[in-house]
Amino acid sequence: MPFLTKKTSDMSVTSRMAISLRAANGIVWQEDEYSPSNQVASLGGLGLSSSLEQMQQRRLCGNAECSSGWTKPWRSRRRPIFEGQWGCSGRCVLNMVRAAVRRELGDAGESAISSPHRHRIPLGLMMLAQGWITQAQLQKTLKAQRENGSGRIGEWLKSECGLEPEQIMRGVSMQWGCPVLTTEGFSPESMALVVPKIFVQKLGMLPLRTAGSRILYLGFSERLDASAAFATEQMSGLKVESVVVDAAQFETARGKLLACDGVDIKLETVDDKDAMAAKITAVLEQKRPIRSKLVRLHEDYWLRMWLESGAVGRTDSLPGTREDVMDHVFSIR
Repeated sequence: MPFLTKKTSDMSVTSRMAISLRAANGIVWQEDEYSPSNQVASLGGLGLSSSLEQMQQRRLCGNAECSSGWTKPWRSRRRPIFEGQWGCSGRCVLNMVRAAVRRELGDAGESAISSPHRHRIPLGLMMLAQGWITQAQLQKTLKAQRENGSGRIGEWLKSECGLEPEQIMRGVSMQWGCPVLTTEGFSPESMALVVPKIFVQKLGMLPLRTAGSRILYLGFSERLDASAAFATEQMSGLKVESVVVDAAQFETARGKLLACDGVDIKLETVDDKDAMAAKITAVLEQKRPIRSKLVRLHEDYWLRMWLESGAVGRTDSLPGTREDVMDHVFSIR
């Protein structure tokens, strides 16, 4: 039977398609064993789009300690996605989350969230150097502030020295080396989605507006918070520029933002970092987000999850709607 024993060097189209489909699922059958699809030659020779290769690459487990490294054929799991990586099991997601927690704690030897200390000239001395007040006026202002026991130096400079609010803002701008912006163009509805409102209240920060879908302006009325700006930049993926806003405009805009509906948030307190990692993993396994990220803001840990693709805004990093987005803020006792 020569026909039955004849071997052919060319595979049929059907055979090529079968291998291609199995490769897209992360595996290719070779005789009696499975081999990871990244060991198979490029699919380009089979006449198929390279998107199949990209698909199986995206589905590689993000856990560096994962022993499988590829999608098992009986598993249809495609979520959750944590910090751009997929975990093939709950155990792998837990290891990924633990690594992120160590990173935010600084245990991994990487830079911590807080930025290096920025030496700055006190506002009173800045005003004195500009010739806007005298030495006697500065001493009088500092004495009044000490005797009262409260109040910002800028407010005391206005009341004791008769300085205009514009001068105070210029002084703060020079003190911190950042520009002064107004609240013109501020949209409280969209900015309420940028960060949890608890941070707006707690840290004195105000998402002001975006520019060209690349820059996010973060406003402060007097004291800038470099750690908050860095964490917001990590979460949003945008370049964050800290700016000074007039105190009266700042309070008005912040009041409008706090009155708007923000992203749903859940506050949780845990005993230690291991308990927090386990809790975050449980949340990810339950919600199965298409995107999620963890950042630290001082003593708080902020987890944001995008549950569906429609929740991603036009900047591809900020929520376009409060639907299908969820925030969890954890603190360690």
